Amino acid sequence: MAAHSYQSIEIGHSNNKHQAYPPCMAVIFGGAGDLSHRKLLPALYNLSLDGELPQNFGILAFAIDDLNDESFRNFARSGIEKFSRQELKDDAWTKFAQRLHFFRGSFTEAKDYASLKKEMQRLDRENMTGSNRFFYYAVPPAFIENCSAGISGAGLVTPPDSGHPFTRVVVEKPIGRDLASAVAINEMLSKYFDESQIFRIDHYLGKETVENLMVLRFANAIFEPIWSARYIDHVQITVAEAEGVGTRAAYYEGAGALRDMVQSHLLQVLSIIASEPPRTTHADSVRDAKLDVIRCLRAISDEDVEKWVVRGQYDEGLVRGMAAKAYREEPNVSRDSKIETFVALRCWIDNWRWAGVPFYLRTGKRLPKRSSEIAIYFKSVPRILYNANPRAQLAPNMMTIRIQPDEGLSLHIMSKVPGGQQTRLAPVQVDFHYQSTSPEAYETLLSDIITGDQTLFMRRDSVEAAWHFLQPILDTWSASFEEPRIYAAGSWGPLEAALMIAADGRTWRTL
Repeated sequence: MAAHSYQSIEIGHSNNKHQAYPPCMAVIFGGAGDLSHRKLLPALYNLSLDGELPQNFGILAFAIDDLNDESFRNFARSGIEKFSRQELKDDAWTKFAQRLHFFRGSFTEAKDYASLKKEMQRLDRENMTGSNRFFYYAVPPAFIENCSAGISGAGLVTPPDSGHPFTRVVVEKPIGRDLASAVAINEMLSKYFDESQIFRIDHYLGKETVENLMVLRFANAIFEPIWSARYIDHVQITVAEAEGVGTRAAYYEGAGALRDMVQSHLLQVLSIIASEPPRTTHADSVRDAKLDVIRCLRAISDEDVEKWVVRGQYDEGLVRGMAAKAYREEPNVSRDSKIETFVALRCWIDNWRWAGVPFYLRTGKRLPKRSSEIAIYFKSVPRILYNANPRAQLAPNMMTIRIQPDEGLSLHIMSKVPGGQQTRLAPVQVDFHYQSTSPEAYETLLSDIITGDQTLFMRRDSVEAAWHFLQPILDTWSASFEEPRIYAAGSWGPLEAALMIAADGRTWRTL
C-alpha cells in the first residue's frame, strides 16, 4: 500500500499535552545500570524531545555506583547516543541534562533512604514537581522488598487518595519464577502500596502493533464478525530471536524461555487477540477482558505436557552465516544445564468464542531471524467451485500481524492469475506497513506511568492466573529426568516442535 491517510482521534486524553502530564519526579533505583542506560534514559530523552514530558519534571538515579550529577549525565548521554530512537541534539540535550541528578546510596541501608528523602525534597522544590513521584525498580528481584521497605520507612509513599500527591512504583517482569513466588512478591508489594499504585511493566505491551490489536478488532467492522471459531481454524503466535543468551546468562539460567517469554509476553498477546470486547477503554475494563481469557485456558495435565509442550536448547550452528556456540558453551552457563531456550506449546481457550480453535505458541533464541508475529489462519472455503480439486487445494486465507521488526499487517488472499484461457488462482499478499517511526515501547509505558494509565500494565490477578496456567509445565519438567530437545543454532527449533503441530494436520508458518 503506497500511501495512507490518517485521521487523528484522541481517546481519553487532553488536547493540551502539558495539561495531560502532571508535574512529576522519576526516581530510578539502579539508575546507573544496563536497563537505565539502554532503555529508560533514551526513552525519557525521546519523550522530552517530542514534548511528551511535563514541563516540571526531574530524574533522580539512586545507586551504589561512585557517580555524581556530572558523571551520571555523561553516562546518560552515552546511552542516548548509542540507543536512542532519535539523534541527540545539542540544544535538546542541554535542556534534558538539567533534569538529571544522581544520589549515591545502598538499597539495604535505612539511613540512605532518609538522605534520599532530603535530596528528593530539595529537587522537588527546585523542579516544582509537587511531590508527585514514581519509583522505577531497575534492580534485581532480590532488592524489591528492600527498596519498598526503604521508601515506605522514609515516609516517601503517600496514600492513593486523589487529595494527595501521587506515589507510583514500577516493577519489571518476571514477577516471580513460579506461582508461589509470584504470590509472595505480590503480597509483599501490597504491604507497602495499593494496587492502583503498582505498575507491573512488560515492555512488549508497549509496542505499537500490540497496542493496535484492540483498535484493529474493535474499530473495524470487517474483522470482529469473523473473529471466532466459526471462521478461524487456528492461531500461531511466534516470538523469534536470532541472538543467543548474550550477557543475560546468569539471569537466564534461573529463568528459561517459559518464564522469560511465555508467562508474560506471549500470554499477554494471546489475551488481547482472544478477548471479548471490553465495556470501555478504561484500564480495568481492558484488563478484566484479558483476565477472562487467561482464566479460560484449559488446564494442562502431565500427559498434555509430554504431548503438547516442547522444550529445546540450542546447540552450535550458523545464524545469518555466522558461527554460533551452543548454549552450554556460553559464559556463566552450566555445562549440564537443562534450561530451555525454546518453547512450543498448544493451548485451548474454553469459551463460546474460541471452543475448538487451537492456539500455537513458540519462542526461542538462536532462531534464523528476529521476528515476532501473530498469524490468524481462517478456515478453508468449501470443496466446491475453485476448491473442488482434491489434489490442488486452495491455501486458506490468513492475516499476519507483525509486531517486530517490520511493524504492520498483511492479508493473504486468493486471486486470479491474469491472462490465459484457463482460470488459474494464486495467493497474493496485501500489505500495510507503518510508514512513520513508532515510539519505543518504553516511551509509551513511561508516558502512561506519568499519567497514571494502567491499561498496558499487568494486574496482580492476571499475573497469578498466568502462573497458575503454566505451573503444571514447570512441575512436570522439574520432576522429569529428560533433557531439552537439542536444535542447531540457526534452525527453527527442535524437530519435535514440527511434529507436535503436524499431529494436528498443520505446519508452523515460515517467517
